[in-house]
Amino acid sequence: MATKHADLRPVVKLRSTAGTGFTYVTTKNRRNDPDRLVLRKFDPVVRRHVDFREER
Repeated sequence: MATKHADLRPVVKLRSTAGTGFTYVTTKNRRNDPDRLVLRKFDPVVRRHVDFREER
Protein backbone atom coordinates (compact mmCIF):
# COMPACT_ATOMS: atom_id res chain seq x y z
CA MET A 1 0.00 0.00 0.00
CA ALA A 2 1.15 3.50 -0.78
CA THR A 3 1.64 5.84 2.13
CA LYS A 4 -0.07 9.20 2.46
CA HIS A 5 3.27 10.93 1.98
CA ALA A 6 3.82 9.26 -1.41
CA ASP A 7 0.30 10.12 -2.56
CA LEU A 8 0.62 13.79 -1.68
CA ARG A 9 4.25 14.34 -2.76
CA PRO A 10 4.95 12.48 -6.03
CA VAL A 11 8.46 12.33 -7.51
CA VAL A 12 8.69 14.42 -10.70
CA LYS A 13 11.38 14.88 -13.34
CA LEU A 14 12.29 18.41 -14.42
CA ARG A 15 13.70 18.49 -17.97
CA SER A 16 15.69 21.41 -19.37
CA THR A 17 14.01 23.58 -22.02
CA ALA A 18 17.44 24.21 -23.59
CA GLY A 19 17.18 20.83 -25.32
CA THR A 20 20.24 19.32 -23.63
CA GLY A 21 18.33 16.45 -22.03
CA PHE A 22 19.58 17.36 -18.55
CA THR A 23 17.10 16.57 -15.76
CA TYR A 24 16.59 17.23 -12.08
CA VAL A 25 14.51 14.93 -9.87
CA THR A 26 12.42 16.41 -7.07
CA THR A 27 9.11 16.02 -5.27
CA LYS A 28 6.17 18.38 -5.37
CA ASN A 29 3.12 18.97 -3.22
CA ARG A 30 0.03 18.13 -5.29
CA ARG A 31 -2.21 20.23 -3.09
CA ASN A 32 -0.16 23.43 -3.61
CA ASP A 33 0.99 22.81 -7.23
CA PRO A 34 -1.64 20.83 -9.14
CA ASP A 35 -0.37 22.12 -12.51
CA ARG A 36 2.94 21.25 -14.13
CA LEU A 37 5.91 22.71 -12.31
CA VAL A 38 8.28 25.19 -14.00
CA LEU A 39 11.47 26.16 -12.16
CA ARG A 40 14.44 28.24 -13.29
CA LYS A 41 17.56 26.20 -12.51
CA PHE A 42 21.16 25.84 -13.66
CA ASP A 43 21.86 23.62 -16.69
CA PRO A 44 25.54 22.57 -16.54
CA VAL A 45 25.59 21.49 -20.20
CA VAL A 46 24.94 25.02 -21.52
CA ARG A 47 26.35 26.59 -18.30
CA ARG A 48 23.44 28.96 -17.69
CA HIS A 49 20.11 29.17 -15.89
CA VAL A 50 17.13 28.01 -17.97
CA ASP A 51 13.53 26.97 -17.31
CA PHE A 52 13.00 23.36 -16.32
CA ARG A 53 9.53 21.94 -16.94
CA GLU A 54 7.89 18.98 -15.27
CA GLU A 55 7.46 15.90 -17.42
CA ARG A 56 5.44 12.82 -16.62
